Order: sequence, then C-alpha cells, then structure tokens
Amino acid sequence: MVSPQNPLKPVAGMAPFAERLQQAQNVASRYRRIRVTDIEARLGGSYYTADTLKSLTRRFPRWRFVWLMGSDNLVQLPQWAHWTEIFRTVPVAVFDRPSYSQRALAGIAAQRFARNRMPENTARQLAETKPPAWVFFHTRLDPTSATRIRSERNQVPPTSLTEQKTELSTATITALPSHPRWQPRPTEPKELLDLVLKTLDDGKAEEIVTIDLAGKTTIADYMVIATGRSARQVGALTEHLEEALSRHIKISIEGKEQGDWVLIDASDVIVHLFRPEIRAYYNLEKMWGESLPDAEFMRQ
Repeated sequence: MVSPQNPLKPVAGMAPFAERLQQAQNVASRYRRIRVTDIEARLGGSYYTADTLKSLTRRFPRWRFVWLMGSDNLVQLPQWAHWTEIFRTVPVAVFDRPSYSQRALAGIAAQRFARNRMPENTARQLAETKPPAWVFFHTRLDPTSATRIRSERNQVPPTSLTEQKTELSTATITALPSHPRWQPRPTEPKELLDLVLKTLDDGKAEEIVTIDLAGKTTIADYMVIATGRSARQVGALTEHLEEALSRHIKISIEGKEQGDWVLIDASDVIVHLFRPEIRAYYNLEKMWGESLPDAEFMRQ
C-alpha cells in the first residue's frame, strides 16, 4: 500500500506518488503474492494509518487485515496520530531491523500492549486473532531501507539489473582480499557455533547456554546466551567475539555502547550477552522455551 505522503516526512525530496507507485509495482512484479495498491490515495481524507485501517476494515468487513511494519517503526510509533487505535483495529506483525530490537521491545508501544503479544510460533493464528494482538519476528536482519535506496539511486547512474549485479559482485570480490583479517568462512553452522563457544570460554563468560533452533525457526540455527559479570566484561566479550567472527563473516552488533545486553547477529548463530540482573529480568531461555517447546537447550 503506497502512501501518498508520510505525515512524519517532509514533502521536499519525496518522489511523486505516481513514480513511487510504479517503482513499487516493478519490484513486486516478481512476487505473485504481493499486490501493490494506491487505495489510500483513492480513499481520500486523512493519510494517518489509524484512519486508513478503519476505512479498510469498514469497506472490506470480510477480509482479515494484518498491519506489517519494522521494529524501527515500533520505536517511533507513539509519534503517530492515534497510534493505539492501530493495535485495536487490526493485528500487528513487527519484523526486526538492525539495531532496533532492544529499543523496540523496551519502548512505549511494546510495553503498552505487552499483554497482547503472541509467541512467535503462534504467528499463523495472528490474522484470526481479535485485536489487540501482535507478534515480534526475530528474523534475519536486513539493513536495506528506503532512505538508503533513494540515496544510492541518486548517486549511481542507472544501469541494467544484470550490470548492477555484475558490478556488485566484482566490487565484493575485489574488496575481500584487501581485508587484513579476512579468512574463509566456516562451512557449517556448527563450526561457527564452536568458534563462538570457544571465544566465550576463553573470555571467562558465565552460564553459557546454547539453544538449537535448526528446523524450528528461520532466524538462525543456533542461539547462544551468556553472562558477563559487569558491563566491562560484557564489552570485552563483545570485542573478542567481534574480532574472532569478523575474520570469517559479516556480523551485526546491537547494544555494545551500553554493555547491558549485547546482541550479535552472525547469520547462522545469534549471540546474546547480558549482565546478570538484565539476563534475569528478560529470561530469554524461558521465553524461547515457551515459544519453541521442542527446542534443545545445552549448557556449558
């Protein structure tokens, strides 16, 4: 659903609506299950999401709508007009975005509707659930954003899709050997897990728990949870893991500055590092145990 105008963004610099609609149609043409619509423009009136959703549910009472958004929007949702009405009008699915998961889940919107959050493994029931109801998906993190796409489009001369892929591949291949620490990536998720566990053990991490997620969720094959005695030790463990893993794979890190809860996304392995009291408060083992009853927990 292409919006005529985001009320939180300036009109200056925004591409014309017809152009954005056409661009969305071009991208979605490869996916049969995605349909691009200009219905918000045709509905007229307010451009606020809450008003649009109310209009849609009134116009199509037999349809089941689910509002999809990234965790970055969950952080800023209290800035939206009538934002609580969004949760009360339709179920909501939130997808994780790089560097936002902690702020999103600790934010005003998530806390306000904490009792209405559904476990991730019950997401198939979301569309059938009476609102307020929402699910947070810990999906593989993707740094792509509309702002970044627009910036790159303005800087890079238009070329064919084939030429773009060739240029990207060539640039990537050229860049890798110049990385002073680059080494071949471990071929199996288990090898990556072993590297994580060895690094944590060398750094004297405590209460190391491995959760086997293979075949149970799409976010990763393994999740590792460990404790540092202080923010300083959590920071040191983060640096050791960053040094060890970045030799093999591109990683994403959240929370490094605070040192209370650090999340390291290493593709097939996700690592959570906590201070003791923060780990006890969030109790991820219990949360994932309830979400994935058949998940295997292995303690070091």
